[in-house]
Amino acid sequence: MRWSTAAGVAAALAVLAYGSVLVFLAFDRNSNSASDTIRPFVITMGPVWVLAIWSGLSLLRKR
Repeated sequence: MRWSTAAGVAAALAVLAYGSVLVFLAFDRNSNSASDTIRPFVITMGPVWVLAIWSGLSLLRKR
């Protein structure tokens, strides 16, 4: 594992975490209840996080 690859994956996950907060705030801005916020957020960001974690693990895996 190269340090630059690990640093790149860590930076990408940090940007994704910041983006997730922004998406949550966008859903929360016009919602009337918790289910109006949480359900669309999980449906939207769940697959993004799964793909990001899968991609990061595949990049960091030894060959």
